[in-house]
Amino acid sequence: MCLSATVSFTASALLTTGGAAIIVKAARSNWRYLPIGLMPLFAGIQQFMEGFVWVGVNGGDNTTMVWGAMGFIFFTWFMWPFWIPFAIWVLEPPDSPRRPWFLAMTGIGLLLGLLLYIPHGFGTDWLVVTVNQNSLAYENSMLLDQILPRWITYTLYVFLIIAPPALSRYRHMRHFALTVAAVVVLDVTFLRYAYISFFCLLAGLATLHLAWIILTNKCAQECPELFGHDAAAARI
Repeated sequence: MCLSATVSFTASALLTTGGAAIIVKAARSNWRYLPIGLMPLFAGIQQFMEGFVWVGVNGGDNTTMVWGAMGFIFFTWFMWPFWIPFAIWVLEPPDSPRRPWFLAMTGIGLLLGLLLYIPHGFGTDWLVVTVNQNSLAYENSMLLDQILPRWITYTLYVFLIIAPPALSRYRHMRHFALTVAAVVVLDVTFLRYAYISFFCLLAGLATLHLAWIILTNKCAQECPELFGHDAAAARI
């Protein structure tokens, strides 16, 4: 979390503990829930890594700071652009005409994530972490900056994390897309001084929406043949 190491580690403990419980619930309910069920756990690990960024920054330990930051942006730039479309692809019914689109978005997100993340491990000066208004600011240069304006990269990124749930068959996943869109608007409007850190904090909290969907088996309301009690018992 962007405020302090203590807050980051506390948020990590809450998200990982709750995330582990959600994974158990997802596995017992229906395996199609597992990819979205993993997202709170991923968010908790991401906050854990940011806690080490604070430890490195506060202690003047550049190695710890870089290690923590590379772990943090692993989820920011690499995981989320492909995992969210992938999770929606798994959740979608087999006969849905949207599934090929979600799979295509997964491939695009994987390529984008690789291009955004991998160059930061090449020993360049692209990863710079500063403290701005008592929050962590990640000043990143990106490989794609050489060929695309940054706003196009960000637009593609936002599309890949919002469009898949927005296009889902399930109404409650479309509601989750609105939650993510609200996070983006709030981050861009009020928190630009540390937008990456705040975005991941707010997005991590937004995964609690997914936990509620799994705990209440909302997909069963619209697709009982996949998510009803009989289907869940059969582990289809």
